[in-house]
Amino acid sequence: MNTWQTAPSKTIDVGGTAYTYRELGEADGVPVVFLHHFTAVLDDWDPRVIDGVAAHHHVIAFDNRGVGSTGSKVPSDLEQMGSDAIAFIEALGLDQVDLFGFSLGGAVAQMVALRRPDLVRRMILAGTGPRGGGGIWKMPFIVGGAYAKAFLFRKDPRHFLFFPRTAEGKKAAKEYFARLGERTRDLDRPISGQARLAQLRAITSAGLHAPDDLSTIKVPVLVANGDNDLMVSTANSADMARRLPDAKLVVYPDSGHGGVFHYHREFVPEVLAFLAD
Repeated sequence: MNTWQTAPSKTIDVGGTAYTYRELGEADGVPVVFLHHFTAVLDDWDPRVIDGVAAHHHVIAFDNRGVGSTGSKVPSDLEQMGSDAIAFIEALGLDQVDLFGFSLGGAVAQMVALRRPDLVRRMILAGTGPRGGGGIWKMPFIVGGAYAKAFLFRKDPRHFLFFPRTAEGKKAAKEYFARLGERTRDLDRPISGQARLAQLRAITSAGLHAPDDLSTIKVPVLVANGDNDLMVSTANSADMARRLPDAKLVVYPDSGHGGVFHYHREFVPEVLAFLAD
């Protein structure tokens, strides 16, 4: 069986645009569709999380419009990103899916569930918050500061955005990046400048948007985050969980935006139990 290290990249035509995706796990039951974070491409998924879920489920991860190897350009609003994700899922001929959204991907997952509730069975929303959440509009300043530090210290910005700068946090970051480097062939294209800017505009606009009525999302939702998320305040995750009718909140200690990667050994069993409940 394929692992995330060896799963081949595939393409599918969606309304004239070639979408790139990878799938693994047994192709039966309700598939789990992964939606990734700001500036991420397929190679940025943590293999331990993907492989852990795929050991029991059919997993599909894809580059949304304009991201990585997928054609066209990234739209600058969440609703269109959600529509594009729906179009991809429908192009695969899927009637129902579970959604796993991390960060920006969690915001897109909410758009999918709001627009097409019939398409979603369950959702995992990690390191993310609701539209209109406090402080989300500050993302360009937070990201800008992290990129400046990354340039000075010659590190990936996620060292500063995803993990606390404690001894344990630095160790978790080092291990995370080592796992990302396990795949060495059939790599995705890096994020483009257009995609980066469009995603940032979408996030900023979402922070200033009127709050969505999350009470209309009736499906079970697992909300997870670190206890000190610098990008999307942990308080926003807690607020989102309170506003969702059927949500469970899990907060990992001494961790940040990438808490689910920092605590992947605890998080994967939590996800599997939630999906099997």
